[in-house]
Amino acid sequence: MGPNSMDKRQNKIEQLISQLCPNGVEFKALKTIANKITTGKLNANAQDADGLYPFFTCDSKPYLINTYAFDLEAILVSGNGSQVGHINYYKGKFNAYQRTYVLSNFNGINVFFLLHYLKTYLRRYIIRNSKKGSVPYITLPMLEEFIIPVPPLAIQEEIVKILNSFTELEAELEAELEARKKQYEYYQNKLLSPANGIKFRKLSAIARVTIGEFVHKNKQNPNGKYPVFNGGTTETGYYDDFNNFGSKIIISARGANAGFVNKIVRPYWAGNSCYSVEILDKDMINWMYVFYYLKSNQNKLIGEQQRGGIPAVSKKQVENFEIPMLSLPEQNRIVATLDKFDSLVNDISVGLPAELTARRQQYEYYRNKLLTFKEYVG
Repeated sequence: MGPNSMDKRQNKIEQLISQLCPNGVEFKALKTIANKITTGKLNANAQDADGLYPFFTCDSKPYLINTYAFDLEAILVSGNGSQVGHINYYKGKFNAYQRTYVLSNFNGINVFFLLHYLKTYLRRYIIRNSKKGSVPYITLPMLEEFIIPVPPLAIQEEIVKILNSFTELEAELEAELEARKKQYEYYQNKLLSPANGIKFRKLSAIARVTIGEFVHKNKQNPNGKYPVFNGGTTETGYYDDFNNFGSKIIISARGANAGFVNKIVRPYWAGNSCYSVEILDKDMINWMYVFYYLKSNQNKLIGEQQRGGIPAVSKKQVENFEIPMLSLPEQNRIVATLDKFDSLVNDISVGLPAELTARRQQYEYYRNKLLTFKEYVG
């Protein structure tokens, strides 16, 4: 949607508001505009990978199942778990988990207007109204009493046209990005599958593996120059000091992400749950080749986690991991190819990820602007 088209639609909405509701709009409880709010009846493990119908649980995406309990237009709300408050829309035959709320029988509301409003405000409402210290979850009364502004339908429809244009474009970009990721995985697997007869060497023979140092909370500085890596998948904060130069491979040593492989080109602080892998002979080994090989075999490292207690991968397990020894020109060729795919699908500053981020930010800006109304007081 171009800027001129957006301006025209915004102006039309402003004109409609001045004509139809100059003194504000009525706010209503959700139960008065979704006349039926119920839940599914099934356990989450009722899913069937070969099922015919969508099965909505408290995960963000539906699974499949072979039976259906609903055949209607509905908004589905995850009632608990890490995705509590997540919103899905579906029209047709489906089934639902016993903690997934099914909203239907809509009255005096454009269902997509309601969908955008719930996606914007429901989750923060849930967090705010859950008991302190407890895992956030939704109760039926909490959902029924959630308040929705209800402008005239003509205004709702114009708002939906604008917001749907963003979500449709976002869906297209996400699909394209997903296709590129699959293409990346294909080439990664193809390029990093060594031919018969290729010699392997343990990582300890070509690299130095070290564990980091304790991370002190009082040394954390949000404005610090150097990222701190520990047992997670991303940096956990910043320091004013570093204990490792860049161009190294990072492997999480313990915790839920033990075995996760990352890389960094700049100086950083490695915590005591972080292994740093430094190639010994950079004239013979391209460190990015080793990174890509470890990353493509990350599940093997994760599979070596100790069982019981806190998940962990030992230094010995990392050092014993074997790397196929290709010639340096062949390593460089593989790295050059995979670098292009990696940049395309993972670099948020360029290409599809950058465009997707920009569209999401644009959508959030207009969503917050268009879904804010003055309440009518009669």
